[in-house]
Amino acid sequence: MWQKLYQDLSAQNFTVLAIAMDVPDAARPWIEAAKPTYPCLIDREHRVADLYDMVNVPQAVWIDEAGRIVRPPENAGAMDSLRYRDKTTRQLPDDKLTERDRIKAAYVEAVRDWAIKGSASAHVLDAATIRARTRLPDDNVATAHAHFRLAQHLARGGNTDEAKVHFAQASRLHPDSWNIWRQGAAKDATGLAATPEFWARVDSLGDQPYYLPIDMKGMTPGA
Repeated sequence: MWQKLYQDLSAQNFTVLAIAMDVPDAARPWIEAAKPTYPCLIDREHRVADLYDMVNVPQAVWIDEAGRIVRPPENAGAMDSLRYRDKTTRQLPDDKLTERDRIKAAYVEAVRDWAIKGSASAHVLDAATIRARTRLPDDNVATAHAHFRLAQHLARGGNTDEAKVHFAQASRLHPDSWNIWRQGAAKDATGLAATPEFWARVDSLGDQPYYLPIDMKGMTPGA
């Protein structure tokens, strides 16, 4: 999806910068399997998440050629279809699969529209809206990221038990960050945090969304 968009818009001075919020050993196989030609980075200390208040994946921020944010961090075309997935087969019902693909395609087309039209795109937000949608970290969030970086440092040094303490503290201070929680959680055979613990945490959300809705035309499920 992103590779095709990157290739299609190569003449528009457009690039995709993909950043994995993970450790290198976990992220590298996925990157190598996808064989992207756009830049891919691995941010094991979640510096980008800290700077842009990214709490889940996939999230995206649109930055123009002058370095200005024209859409602050938001869910990058994903929806809560995972909540309908069969936990054994990981398959989605046909209607949820169709809806997921429609919303993802609509988001990609919005990015394409912006890359071609620039500031004239209907998806570019004005300064007041950008400020209103931009969340600044409070003391708890800032401290959570400090605990997270310490936990990663301890884990790399083999101090697993101490690392778990700081991962847990980071997640307690910043409970909205699934990025932080996943790094300290148990992993399944594929290296993903898609264990019963994960599904229990998702189920505990109740009516709250796992992926925050995108305020953009065509992004509403069922539209």
